[in-house]
Amino acid sequence: MIWIAVFPTLTVINVAFGDWLATLHPVLRTLVVVTVAVPIVIYGIMPNLHRLRARLIARGGRGGGPL
Repeated sequence: MIWIAVFPTLTVINVAFGDWLATLHPVLRTLVVVTVAVPIVIYGIMPNLHRLRARLIARGGRGGGPL
């Protein structure tokens, strides 16, 4: 679940701010990206993924029917 949340978030951040981030030192660029990405993942995406996972488990897991 972490990969499902982190990879798209980092991709969107890099695409959206790529030109601006390219001008920064790599350490500063990492600090900026992490400062933006971590709250989005922790407070925005992961709670929704946990709820989705709980619903899927309650339905019987894999192959339990249409979503």
